[in-house]
Amino acid sequence: MKKVFSLILALGLIASLTACGGGNASGNETGDSAPAASTAKLRFVTGGESGTYYAFGSVIAQHATNNTDVSVTGLVGNGSKSNVEELADGNAELAFCQSDVMAYAYNGTNLFENPIDCFSTVAALYMEDVQIVTTDPSIKTVADLAGKNVSVGAAGSGVYFNAVDILSAYGLGDLDADGKFTKINATYQSFGDSADSLKDGKIDAAFIVAGAPTTAIMDLSTTKAAYLVSLDDAHIDELLAASPYYTKHVIPAGTYNGQDEDVTTVAVGAVILARDDVSEDAIYALTADIFDNAPNLTSSHAKYGELSTEFGASITSVPYHPGAAKYFAEKGFDVATK
Repeated sequence: MKKVFSLILALGLIASLTACGGGNASGNETGDSAPAASTAKLRFVTGGESGTYYAFGSVIAQHATNNTDVSVTGLVGNGSKSNVEELADGNAELAFCQSDVMAYAYNGTNLFENPIDCFSTVAALYMEDVQIVTTDPSIKTVADLAGKNVSVGAAGSGVYFNAVDILSAYGLGDLDADGKFTKINATYQSFGDSADSLKDGKIDAAFIVAGAPTTAIMDLSTTKAAYLVSLDDAHIDELLAASPYYTKHVIPAGTYNGQDEDVTTVAVGAVILARDDVSEDAIYALTADIFDNAPNLTSSHAKYGELSTEFGASITSVPYHPGAAKYFAEKGFDVATK
C-alpha cells in the first residue's frame, strides 16, 4: 500500500511540474527562504518587435533595472497564448497577456485544453484595441471583408479568437470541418508580416490587437494610405452581450497618419502576469516602479499616460500576486489573491 501511495504522489508531482515548470531566475520564492528583491533577476516575455507589448515592455524592463533592486530583461514574445506557456514552462517570470487570454488559460478554455494556474496578475496597464487595418478604401465595414484576403493573426493566438468573435458578429465567422474560414480567405500572420503583406498588396485587410498607436500600423501608414475599419454600435452591443470581456473603445482621430476621424472598436486589457513563485518584494518593487513613475515617463512611451492604479487593480478573472496586492492596498484598492 505504501508503494502505491508513493507512486501516486510521484505521478502527482510530475503532473504539477508539467503544468507549471519551475522557474530558474533568482528572486523566486523557494519554501521559507525567499531571497530579497535585491537578488531578483526576472525575464519578461513581451511580444513581436512590431507590437506595443515589445516596445512598452522594453521600456518598463529598462526603467525597473535602472531604478530598483530588480533586474528585468525584456524578451521578444509570440503572443498571449505563447507567453502564458513560457511562464508555465519556467522560461520567464513575467509576461504580457490579453485579459481574455489569461482567463482562458486560468480556466482551461478556448485556447487551452487544461488550466494553467501557476501565475497571478500584476496589473492591468492599458486597453488593447482590436484594429482592422486595410489599404482598400472600399472596405468601410466589417461586412465588406466577405470574400477578401484577411490576416486573422497567428494561428491559435488571442488575435485569432478576437477575429473570430468579431467576424461571427457580422456573419463571417463560419468555419469548415478543418477549422478554416468559409466566408473570407484567411491568412495567419504576425503584426509585422501583416503590415508587409498589406504594403505588397498580398492581403486586403488585417486584424491587429494592440494598444494604439501600434508600430506595425504606424510604419504602414507612413508608406501607404491605410484605413481603420469602425464597428457599428449594434454589432458592438451584440458582441459585448456574448463576450463581456470586451469594452467599447474609440481610437481618436490623428492616432495614425491620414486618420481623419475617430474609429470605434472594442478592446481587451493588456495585463502583466507573474509566476506565483516570484518573491513578494520583487513584484512590489516592479509594480511601484511602473505606477509611481508613470506621470514622469510619458516621453519614454505614450502608454505611461494611460496608466492608473484604479484600472491596474480592476482585474477579477485571475487573482493578484501578493506583491502587487500589497502595492494596490497602499493606494486604497483591495484585490483578491490566491
